[in-house]
Amino acid sequence: MPPTLLSVAVGALVGVALLGAAFDRRSLAVVVVAAAAPDVDALLGPLGIGAANATLHTVLVPLAAGSLLYYDTALRERSWLWTRYGWYGARVAWVAVAAYAIAGIGPDAFSAESAALLYPLSGRYYAITGGLLYSTQDGLVQTYAAVGGGWIELATPGTVDTHRVDTWIAPTASDSNSGDGERRLRLLESGWQAIVVLTAAAAVPAKALIERGDRVRGDR
Repeated sequence: MPPTLLSVAVGALVGVALLGAAFDRRSLAVVVVAAAAPDVDALLGPLGIGAANATLHTVLVPLAAGSLLYYDTALRERSWLWTRYGWYGARVAWVAVAAYAIAGIGPDAFSAESAALLYPLSGRYYAITGGLLYSTQDGLVQTYAAVGGGWIELATPGTVDTHRVDTWIAPTASDSNSGDGERRLRLLESGWQAIVVLTAAAAVPAKALIERGDRVRGDR
């Protein structure tokens, strides 16, 4: 699976972009934890609870959380979240759900490692990989998904019964039989991932400094 550090970095960027006036250390911590939460299923797999990139990488989790939030904040006569935590709590909750879906599930679904997006309704892994280009002959061409028989088809490496996702907790057979039993926790795998992490590392303090400067100017 893509490094958890990448999910944390993307989650931080989601927080910087969406938290607005609710941005502070506590709210950012909640959002970052939500972004990293799906990778916990790598620990659950060896315990016999689902599988890596499946148990918590299903889109049903953010859909259920978003539906519950919408019901509480928009449909109920008196919102529990607003009553207890005010607008701050509602904003942080919504951004946390967004971070879970975008930063927690997205990097796995849009990579060769794949994610079981409909688990437990379906144990099939999906890998949304491909490219987008413009050709002077063919026009706009995308290879992320194919349409056949009126259905959108995505690449799939298998199901939870036939496909195993490589994790630090449960490495693939080739890694676990390397001779010395070494396990490697991959922090970053490529240059573009390093750029994302460095951008997040710069964006968070920059956001804090900008807001502090705005408050100082507003008090004058």
